Amino acid sequence: MPGRRATPRRRRPFLVALVATLGSLVGIAAVIAVVASVFVGGLARSYDRESDTIAEPFPTGTRPATTDGAENILLIGSDSRKGLAQQGDTAAGGRSDTLMLAHVPADRKAVYLMSIMRDSWVDVPGHGNAKINAAYSWGGIPLTVQTVEQLLDVRIDHVAEIDMRGFGAVTDALGGVTVQSTQDFTARGHHFTVGANRLDGDAALAFVRERYAFADADHTRVRNQQAFMRGIVDGVLSKGTMTDPGRIQDFVAATSGYLAVDPGLDFRTIAGLGWSLRGVRPADLQTFTMPTAGGGTSADGQSYVAVNTVAVQALSSALRSDDLGRWLQENPQ
Repeated sequence: MPGRRATPRRRRPFLVALVATLGSLVGIAAVIAVVASVFVGGLARSYDRESDTIAEPFPTGTRPATTDGAENILLIGSDSRKGLAQQGDTAAGGRSDTLMLAHVPADRKAVYLMSIMRDSWVDVPGHGNAKINAAYSWGGIPLTVQTVEQLLDVRIDHVAEIDMRGFGAVTDALGGVTVQSTQDFTARGHHFTVGANRLDGDAALAFVRERYAFADADHTRVRNQQAFMRGIVDGVLSKGTMTDPGRIQDFVAATSGYLAVDPGLDFRTIAGLGWSLRGVRPADLQTFTMPTAGGGTSADGQSYVAVNTVAVQALSSALRSDDLGRWLQENPQ
């Protein structure tokens, strides 16, 4: 794959980059505050030893300017579909299955997590208009980063992805995750009800991957992914996790064992960012979706999600000025 070092144990990662990165950003610092320095040193060695480094994560050439004090982290999830097609998910292999942008403002009072619909019809540099997830297939992580930077006109400071095999492990390392479902549905042998659902790893994977059960398909799936992220943050910051060194260690091991990050996103960087977010609580994680404008069909017959260009321009301005909270107040979802 262009842009990353091949390893024998990890191929194309999936959604849980979200879990791994945000869980670390919001949770690891609080962990540091309550465990001994020797234990933290062990966590650091485990993270840096077990996580992979993406050799060339960023595009070459001109890129957007950085936003003073803020951090933009692109979370990429993909999988090779090995062993999954029989479960009813037949999306093309080698494409980014999930894209999220984590925006950490300079004041560190919140974390904003924006989903980008994988079928969003955008300009992929060097290839023309296509679904945004095709960028990963054509040019790996660097082209995916370049496509998102061009779309939003903001610089990506860090990038992370994780193998879907780690999805269940991360969930189970927390002793399960509670999510809020907006509807009843059944997926891959699991039934979910309206309201709170306590999930183990297998159920969590079914919850975030299902789309065929919904009239609006990926739109509800994205909302479920966001609900899962809120559940992960709740679990990481819970008293049961914070006071249990064994669970902390299990979480870090489950996270880093399947994680691939850019060279700058090592344990020291994550811990420092997490420490700066020590005042953040679960309610401070704000999730939303990049504005869309209905659907369309390409000249070659592809169904896609149209981008709301005007709204995205305003969103881009808010990201660059580090004023995303105001934009969300003016554009509630």
